[in-house]
Amino acid sequence: MQENARAALFESASVPSALARMALPTVVSQLITLIYNIADTWFIGRTNNPYMVAASSLVLTVFLMSAALSNLFGVGGGSLVVRLLGRKREDEARSAASLSLTMAAGAALLYAVLTLSFMDPLLRLLGASDNTIGFARQYLLCVTVIGALPTVLSIVAASLLRSVGYAREAAFGLGMGGILNIALDPLFMFVLLPDGFQVLGAGLATMLSNLASSLYFFAVFRRVERESVLSIPRRIERIEPDSMRSLFSVGVPAGLSLLLFDLTNIVINRLSASHGDIELAAMGIVLKVERLPLNIGIGICLGMVPLVGYNYAARNHERMNAFFAAARTAGLAVAAICVALYRMFAPQLIRAFIEDADTVRYGTQFLQARCFAPPFMFLSFHIVHFMQAVGRGRASFYLAVIRQLCLNIPILFLFNAIFGMAGIVWTQMTADILNTAVSYIIYYRVLREITNQERKTVP
Repeated sequence: MQENARAALFESASVPSALARMALPTVVSQLITLIYNIADTWFIGRTNNPYMVAASSLVLTVFLMSAALSNLFGVGGGSLVVRLLGRKREDEARSAASLSLTMAAGAALLYAVLTLSFMDPLLRLLGASDNTIGFARQYLLCVTVIGALPTVLSIVAASLLRSVGYAREAAFGLGMGGILNIALDPLFMFVLLPDGFQVLGAGLATMLSNLASSLYFFAVFRRVERESVLSIPRRIERIEPDSMRSLFSVGVPAGLSLLLFDLTNIVINRLSASHGDIELAAMGIVLKVERLPLNIGIGICLGMVPLVGYNYAARNHERMNAFFAAARTAGLAVAAICVALYRMFAPQLIRAFIEDADTVRYGTQFLQARCFAPPFMFLSFHIVHFMQAVGRGRASFYLAVIRQLCLNIPILFLFNAIFGMAGIVWTQMTADILNTAVSYIIYYRVLREITNQERKTVP
């Protein structure tokens, strides 16, 4: 895409067309990512070993911690870059993009070393039992220790590409990794490695696919460096203090928000594990299945963010609001369709992962209850993405704290104490209904602040 075409996408293309061009590739990559995450669980489920399934669910929590690092530099850096471009400050945007990649690489290496050093205590903290910890170690070593650097760099690079209008390239890189993972899963799990090492095989497939994605993004950055602000870092760049503060004011809350989401999953796993490994396995499958509307919704929001951020910085607030409303309509439509499908086909969906009768029975009950939560979950993180787009990192962090620490986690413990496993299942919808109400109160306050600032700048 040439420079003038990218500018037209942000500034003058019709709202539905521009959102579709940015969001559709991102939705596709999110779906492929979802498929390969589900594929790991599906292939592991072919063993009919619920302990392997439970172990893969536990390790997902650690994997999400590395994704928090990606959010820190990907969301923070991407949001800063697109707002700098909206203000026509290309040189500073170029330095900010390069520094984001450099810092992401350093943080990923540090995280890998810490995970390796404290692997067993971490897994025990997450709820691993003697039946599951061995399998969890196999996956963790590949995905989070060896694979931390390519995983983090791939996500950050994709975020930076989206921020400057290369949504298709970003989607292709992540999607290619997902497809490769799906192809490598059965090869490593059932052909190359002996029985009992299926979880290790899934981990190796994921690590190699993320490595392939990172190499692809390296090539893309080399190709677009003459026509964009993106390039492979050749030194540690320096950016203005205001830019550094802006990067971290959005990136740190974005990373912490994902950590709080991760913390909620830890609590869910711990509480589910207290009811038994079968219940934990069933909940792990349900959490994977319900990712369909969430990943599509996240794709829509990620496509929305650069469009909202650019027009916010360019002070075209009417267009900014139009993108926000269009994304909300699309996300709610997807969530509503999934509610109906999950209610009707819950047993078949769970049975697609595992044939164990007890796991299918529990999973069906859990999915038919939790399926009502996605519309409210979408509304919650839709507003969080808006806050990130307009540089309101503090507001996005407050929303995450309210959702997870003030609502989700306390309600989990309360409902578990009163209703047992059923309480864990119904917590998500209860918490997100309350959180949606709070989120819109904060959203309208921020929108009023933006409007007032615009009036002050008009002579």
